[in-house]
Amino acid sequence: MNRFRNRASFGNSSHGFGRKKFNKSKNGGSFSYPKRFAPIKRFTGGPKSKLLGEDISIFIKKATQVSEKSDYLPHNNFTDFDIANPLKQNIVQKGYTHPTPIQDKSIAAIIAGRDLIGLANTGTGKTAAFLIPLIDKIFKRRNNRALIITPTRELAGQINEELHILSRGMGIYSSLVIGGANIHRQIGDLRRRPSVVIGTPGRLKDLIERRHLHLEDFSIFVLDEVDLMVDIGFIHDIKYFMSLLPKQRQSLFFSATIPTKVQEILQAFVRDAVTVSVKAQNTPETIDQDVVRVNGGNKVDKLHDLLNKEEFEKVLIFGRTKHGIEKLDRLLTQRGFKVGSLHGNRSQSQRQKILKKFKNDEIKILLATDVASRGLDIDNVSHVINYDLPETYDDYVHRIGRTGRANKAGKALTFVE
Repeated sequence: MNRFRNRASFGNSSHGFGRKKFNKSKNGGSFSYPKRFAPIKRFTGGPKSKLLGEDISIFIKKATQVSEKSDYLPHNNFTDFDIANPLKQNIVQKGYTHPTPIQDKSIAAIIAGRDLIGLANTGTGKTAAFLIPLIDKIFKRRNNRALIITPTRELAGQINEELHILSRGMGIYSSLVIGGANIHRQIGDLRRRPSVVIGTPGRLKDLIERRHLHLEDFSIFVLDEVDLMVDIGFIHDIKYFMSLLPKQRQSLFFSATIPTKVQEILQAFVRDAVTVSVKAQNTPETIDQDVVRVNGGNKVDKLHDLLNKEEFEKVLIFGRTKHGIEKLDRLLTQRGFKVGSLHGNRSQSQRQKILKKFKNDEIKILLATDVASRGLDIDNVSHVINYDLPETYDDYVHRIGRTGRANKAGKALTFVE
């Protein structure tokens, strides 16, 4: 039984949308890929992708064999770090066994008070790499306070969730300060002087200007996913925050890449920093990448065909615009699929509810614009489908990085016309 929906047939019998008639494609179970690679022909409507005209071979790459064990041998165990026993117990209960490379190389340096530059892709364990030493510092010295700035609401919420798990029973409180949520409630939270404030630039700036948030009250600052913050237009906000930072501080900087604009921020933010680089290859070796040829056919029919296949267990589908995602949501729902969607027209509470359902396997198909392509840690996504081309190859890499995580196999398919 397919897990996505209760299969009622859709349309007339000539389309074969019923479960028994439609568990293979019209080409006998596999899509027809071109004998020789060709440029992408057409991609109309909305913002244009810079990948138009690129050879489709950039979306085709076979995964290497997935091993159960990582090749990396950590120099430390979590028990080796000079951290509080309650924190060690929470780490065990979280299910962490051995540090990932960025955790292994970063935790001791942060505990020692060093500024740090972490060059790491999402999915490498970097959130715990900075949360574990921050929790320890705050637990041992209660006047320590940390401000974590991150580009998206979803990533901020995810960091807050992990903080709660890792600091359970330690009396450490946090405030989530993001757009789309009640600002008056957030002001009330800030008045209680939480040990950790996690926020997105727009809302943080608003609260600073209203004089409800004072950066001089914090001793530890984290900029996470800095390259994305710059890409989506927050560079002036970041510079504004840095103009308000106290001179005595510990600064932690995380980014997948350091282009020129990010380099400018980096030089002003950290001092005598330790650099830890654990950047993976552009696309993980665990992801099997291929294309789906539309050839003038109905894209929704092709997508329907794919989603009927049993191996598509948990699927993240990316579209170009929020209006396109809303339309696809309606079309798939009409065909009987149970889906959720993330885009800019959703309220923050709606986005959190849908994301929670997808994480908990209450829904198996999530539609999203690129708001969900960066930083989200969702377990066991079997497939990422690029229903619309991403704008850039970097966006492609971040999208497909939602599958093939934690050394597990994943598949990415890109629709081309």
